[in-house]
Amino acid sequence: MITLYGEGRGFRVAWLLEEMGLPYRLRQVDLLDGVEQDTEFLAVNPAGFIPAIVDGGVTMVESIAIIEYLLARHGPSPLAPMVDDPSFAIYQQFLHLGEAGLAGPINAIVATHILAPEAERENWTTGWALDIFKSRLGLVSRQLANTPYVAGDRFTAADISVTYALQFAERTIGFAFDTAERDYIERTTARDGYQRAMDNCLATKAWVAGLARAN
Repeated sequence: MITLYGEGRGFRVAWLLEEMGLPYRLRQVDLLDGVEQDTEFLAVNPAGFIPAIVDGGVTMVESIAIIEYLLARHGPSPLAPMVDDPSFAIYQQFLHLGEAGLAGPINAIVATHILAPEAERENWTTGWALDIFKSRLGLVSRQLANTPYVAGDRFTAADISVTYALQFAERTIGFAFDTAERDYIERTTARDGYQRAMDNCLATKAWVAGLARAN
């Protein structure tokens, strides 16, 4: 059975595993409270970040790399277009854009707001990161003006990547999306696989419920 270490970006992996119907065990990792004492996890990923997976003799980190591995190792799957599919290139673009162009810049803002001294929380870097996010979001918006999903007419793993990033921005910095993006998020998160992943990722579910109560 696959073991998934950590939530956060690990939610992407849990969602994919649910969509693929692959059995897995979610092993919680608390990065904020004593991770340096978590010898089991550090033996899997000595760098100490999440997510990570163990699949038999394979150990991997980085959520997008894990997604690509699972689809290749346990596929084929309609969640990943084949290389001769006309949608393959746009699928690859948005699969990686979800982290590199969207979630990554937001992460810089979130880390600064949480960890930096108060006087340094609004700085050039956070403004730059927000501009990067907005420019890459424009690619998503233009695509959604033509197709219901980022790689075309059907849901793919690229939508898992992008949806996670959009919700991350919404939940952490309160980013307000236009109607097309809001409708897209509603469409992707209505899937049974998403709901099962939320039910299994108890920390994520509790965090989202707390945000809803606060609002």
